[in-house]
Amino acid sequence: MKNLNVKLIDILIVEDNSGDARLIKEVLNDNKIFGSLHLAKDGVEAMDFLRNQGQYKNAFKPDLIILDLNLPRKDGREVLAEIKTDEALKHIPVVIMTISQAEEDILKSYNLHANCYITKPIDLNQFIKIVKSIEDFWFTIVKLPPKNEGSGNLKNNGIDQISSTKPSVS
Repeated sequence: MKNLNVKLIDILIVEDNSGDARLIKEVLNDNKIFGSLHLAKDGVEAMDFLRNQGQYKNAFKPDLIILDLNLPRKDGREVLAEIKTDEALKHIPVVIMTISQAEEDILKSYNLHANCYITKPIDLNQFIKIVKSIEDFWFTIVKLPPKNEGSGNLKNNGIDQISSTKPSVS
């Protein structure tokens, strides 16, 4: 029997590597607490989505953002800085998940108020283990900020919607 008191979690994945994005999606899809997973393939698309601009005027505000640093058009460092200085967005937890192990990137990310920094492993099993750890920590242990009811609806609006357990909106 379904627990009707379970909060559905909406996630924005900002990742230009389609293989990594697909793997993150597959691991997270094993859990049924998600309302939806959405993918932005570059930093400009992510910020348009988060600010409800252009074709994303009705996009949702996610409960969590998984952000790569090395993105086309606007890199993840710029995206993180914009998120954490925007009053409407700064409360959203941002998990940096990137290939970079550079101390400069780690320090800069935390100085820009990233909520955590994870280096992507090369090994597939380790990658899966890390995504499951993100899921366990952020959706089982952590209390996420409440959703802002005025932040738009869950229509797709052009961003690649990866998965949804919510009924579609017509």
